[in-house]
Parts: sequence; C-alpha cells; structure tokens
Amino acid sequence: MSKDSRLPHSVIFGQVVIGPPGSGKTTYCLGMQEFLSKLGRKVAVVNLDPANEGIPYQCSVDIAELVTLEDVMDGLGLGPNGGLIYCMEYLEANFDWLQSKLDTLKDHYFLFDCPGQVELYTHQNSLKNVFAQLAKWNFRLAAVHLVDSHYCTDPGKFISVLCTSLSTMLHVELPHVNVLSKIDLVEQFGRLAFNLDYYAEVLDLSYLLDHLASDPFFRHYKRLNEKLVEIVEDYSLVSFIPLNIQDKERMKQVLQAVDKANGYCYGDSEKRNLEVMMSAAVGADFQFTSALAVQEKYITTNEKSVEEEAMEL
Repeated sequence: MSKDSRLPHSVIFGQVVIGPPGSGKTTYCLGMQEFLSKLGRKVAVVNLDPANEGIPYQCSVDIAELVTLEDVMDGLGLGPNGGLIYCMEYLEANFDWLQSKLDTLKDHYFLFDCPGQVELYTHQNSLKNVFAQLAKWNFRLAAVHLVDSHYCTDPGKFISVLCTSLSTMLHVELPHVNVLSKIDLVEQFGRLAFNLDYYAEVLDLSYLLDHLASDPFFRHYKRLNEKLVEIVEDYSLVSFIPLNIQDKERMKQVLQAVDKANGYCYGDSEKRNLEVMMSAAVGADFQFTSALAVQEKYITTNEKSVEEEAMEL
C-alpha cells in the first residue's frame, strides 16, 4: 500500500500534543480524552512516544507495537536521545503501519501523544514529516505545546521557554496553541514577578530584562538576552493559555482555541449555533479577562512589589 494511497474522504480533526519532558502531555491526553467524551466526541488517542510506559488513557494506537525505545537502546547501543530519534525515523519509514492502524478509526477525533525530546520539534525532521503525511491523509491538526508554568517564576528560564516555543512553532509548521500547564502549582516554585497576564500574553519583555540585570550571573549576558527578546518580539507569535487539567473552565478555553486553530468549529459536521460561533470569535479581551480569573483562583495576591521585598531582604 502506497503511503499516499488513502482515498480522500471526510476531514479528520485532532491535536498533536508536544512539549518538553515532564510538561504533562500524557496527563493532558487523559484529561482531554475524558473531557471530549463527555461532550459526545468519539476520541482516539495515539501514543507516538516509544518510551511511554504505563499509559493511563485508553490507547487506540500504540507505537510500542512497532518499536520501543528499550529495544532500540539494547539492540543498537544508543542512549535515550539517540534512541528516540531512531524510533521516529523508523516510524517515518513505516507509514504503511501507521496508516493501517488509523484507517480502522473512522469518524474519530484524534489526540497524538508525542515524545518529550525537544530536538524532535526544533530541528529534527522526522516528526515534522509524520505530521505532513497526516495532512496528506486529510488530517487537520493543531499542535498543543505544553510548557510547565513554573518557568514563569524565573525570568531567565521564561526567556528560554519563549525561544523554544517560537522555534517549535516555526519548525513544526502546524497551527499552534501554547499552554502553561500545572498553573495551580506555579507558586510552589516561587512568586511571579508580574501578573499572570504578562506571561500569558507575553507583554513588554524589557521588564524581564530589568529583572535579569539585577542577577550577577545574567548581568554578563545582557546583550545576548536583549537580542533573544528582540527576536521573540519581532515575530510576535508566542502567547500562552494557562491550564489546570482539573479545571473544566480552563479545559474549555484550551479546546475552543484548538478547535479554532484546526478548523473543527467551522467543519460541516459541527452543529453550528451561537455559542460555537462566539467561541471562535473570542479575542484578546477575553484572553485578558481569563488570565485575570486564573490569577485570582490560583495565585496569592501580594500588595508588595518584588522590588520592595528585595529591599526588605
């Protein structure tokens, strides 16, 4: 069977869930599967992570049937990073296997649980080619890029996250929804220097540079940080949606953004009503209000500024 032999039929919608290790991709797939099922959508979760063991969700297609990271490491003497790259190249060389599995799941909404190796999304082409092949099979996908929200508590790490997110958006070449995961745990790692909407909407990053300048270590890299921030602001592509997987309102907000990104809300099969059309039309004002609602719910308000606390110390 040729890898391009799939007959064109109804458009298939879905999400590819990507992000660094520990960002909550598998937990997101479990929560989104349950959430979508309650909304009446037929959901199929595809595990594309050959290192994913003890999968908590109902898995319709598992790459472990084709290749596992442990077998590759043992058989070829590769480390975990090299092994994952080999597994993705092996998947790319076996599109027929993937196609035969997906063809049995007609009329489903797909969630693709992807590996956590950052290189796979920033400059290695195997997963990008897999996504491109899915598009040829009439899949309309949006990338959901999860980033652990605790990076917001460290200005240096947050700038790194912005650069990684931007690089991933440009390389993967899919409609993109960036998500700050585990927002309910953000204050366990430190206090935010600014309101949550500053990080969600990626507002004026010069304020972050001022905070970095007060750190003796980052003071030596002032020009480098300025140039990195300049790149992020010039593209003006990166923004985030805060998410607690247990909060249904936040799940609904992420789903609305994804449905708009992959076109599901405009599809022929969607029952179009006022709520659907309004959810597709939400703009920056709604995002700003939503970020404030998340801050009020999960982040402790402190009247003192970071600078005032530093002076007291």
